[in-house]
Amino acid sequence: MIIVYAPEGIEPQAFDAGRGKLRASEIQIIERTADARWPDIKEGAARGDIHAMRVVVWAIRKRTEPALRFGDFDPFEGELYSRLDANEVRAYAESLFEQYRENPDDLAEAFDELRDSAYDREDAEKAIADVTAPKDPDPIPEPPLPVHEYKELETASPNGA
Repeated sequence: MIIVYAPEGIEPQAFDAGRGKLRASEIQIIERTADARWPDIKEGAARGDIHAMRVVVWAIRKRTEPALRFGDFDPFEGELYSRLDANEVRAYAESLFEQYRENPDDLAEAFDELRDSAYDREDAEKAIADVTAPKDPDPIPEPPLPVHEYKELETASPNGA
């Protein structure tokens, strides 16, 4: 999950809160500050819950601004929003394809929403292309060589003589 902080007049900043991006100590600080468990906070941030997004971005910003107090990070409504990272986009693309493969109109609409929800639209385009690409049937394995040919291969010299 990517949380974007986009205050007016300032270049938007993206904060990656995906799996493996936060230290246990940061998660504990987030849980104490939010008075909630990490899975609930992640879910809330993904849904656009302002409190969840605020506390996560604050904790990540403290890496470079250790003196930043929670009360001092008070973005306006609309300045924080969440987007899907590449792994989440891929998982959603696969799920949407399975769910809507029989209804192309619904699938196209769902993929449009996925593109809009992705932090990087190129990640969405790649994931959609990958999941909708025709799948090769299992290749037919080549039959094993007869036993007598194995022996000939073993006795052949490197120079072909």
